[in-house]
Amino acid sequence: MNLINKEITHKVFGNGNIVEQNDSVITVHFNDGIKKFVYPDAFETFISLNDQDTAKNLQKIIAEKEIEKQALEKKLKEEIEQQVLEQQRRDKIKNLKIHESSQIVLWLDEEEQQVVFNDWQVSSGKVQNGANQGQPNKVARLRPNSACLLTARDSDQPETERRILGLYMVTESFVGDELNDGMIPAHAEFRIKLSEQEAATMYFWNYYVNKNFPHRMTWNSGKFRYFDNVWTAQILKDIIASSSDKENIEQAERFLEYFCEMNQLDINNIPDKNGALV
Repeated sequence: MNLINKEITHKVFGNGNIVEQNDSVITVHFNDGIKKFVYPDAFETFISLNDQDTAKNLQKIIAEKEIEKQALEKKLKEEIEQQVLEQQRRDKIKNLKIHESSQIVLWLDEEEQQVVFNDWQVSSGKVQNGANQGQPNKVARLRPNSACLLTARDSDQPETERRILGLYMVTESFVGDELNDGMIPAHAEFRIKLSEQEAATMYFWNYYVNKNFPHRMTWNSGKFRYFDNVWTAQILKDIIASSSDKENIEQAERFLEYFCEMNQLDINNIPDKNGALV
């Protein structure tokens, strides 16, 4: 707003004329000399324009600048908060004791398969016997570095046909041995649902191997079992390699990068899969 030659009144120096102006400073000529003031801040405190129409227009500009200032302050505050959270996450990763098998693979029944990718949480199942029978299973190894691998097979299929349907990271604050309701919630960002075509080629036993019985492919009983960290990284690599959708590839790449960071794995040195089927 051009204020050159506008008359103003100062609470101390009296009347004057604005003789110079830039984005942050105005220069005013008073009877007793030249004074400089911060623009537009000075008009909020001790300077007023004599022309009322100009004064009203200036107040609109000041109000708009105040809104912009508040928005900038909010943005800076959010950026600082995000930096603090990121540093806390890095500290958590640095201090986290990583178990070599801190991932979990779950066998989804037909009902769960219908809802899991809408709710993005899955039940750990219930204790089948003993003093805690009927209580939710604890998943003590799960921490913020853990992923949930979702698998299924038809009842009339052999165990070798078990497919991977999707996977997700747990939430950043998840602690498995504090699990009370039995539900394992997904991270807001790192979650993948495979299409039917993609799942058809993702055999679970290409990755999983019982180290004591490497040729055995049996699930036996139970809702879940723990899964090696490296195997999960191999699955993510294969999802990236087999997908033809650019958006899906980018999503899986971000997932893999986050997963390797959280599990202290070298993303450039992930071995080839060597499960029981292989």
